[in-house]
Amino acid sequence: MVLKTELCRFSGAKIYPGKGIRFVRSDSQVFLFANSKCKRYFHNRLKPAKLTWTAMYRKQHKKDIHAETIKKKRRATKKPYSRSIVGATLEVIQKRRTEKSEVRDAAREAALREIKERIKKTKDEKKAKRAELMTKTQKTQTKGSSVARAPKGPKLGGGGGGKR
Repeated sequence: MVLKTELCRFSGAKIYPGKGIRFVRSDSQVFLFANSKCKRYFHNRLKPAKLTWTAMYRKQHKKDIHAETIKKKRRATKKPYSRSIVGATLEVIQKRRTEKSEVRDAAREAALREIKERIKKTKDEKKAKRAELMTKTQKTQTKGSSVARAPKGPKLGGGGGGKR
């Protein structure tokens, strides 16, 4: 049977289910104390590190600490592992890693140059299309200007939509 034990907020002692004193402060923070002695010292604002019987004192003064009271933290070490990335195999990655920076820079410059040329070409095509459209619209305007149109008269009908 496994019991869920908690630690005393002041002394660091184990508190078994059904034991201890729970104190809830006005800011809704919960404190658990092993006994009234711990509660009294906490409310009198005594520092647990100055009392020899608390876990904090034993920890600070490097006294014999029980393994079950304070567990040592373990740090998981990461093992080096190389794996291929989507779109590039492991061999390609290794090849790129070994090639010199000058080669990489030259390839980057070439790619940038090619992209700029492509953008320039599309801009030139757009300009040509615009010029073509402008010439067409000018031709239609010159043809349409010979036909006289009647001037528009004032709008009839109420201004509408106002509150009554």
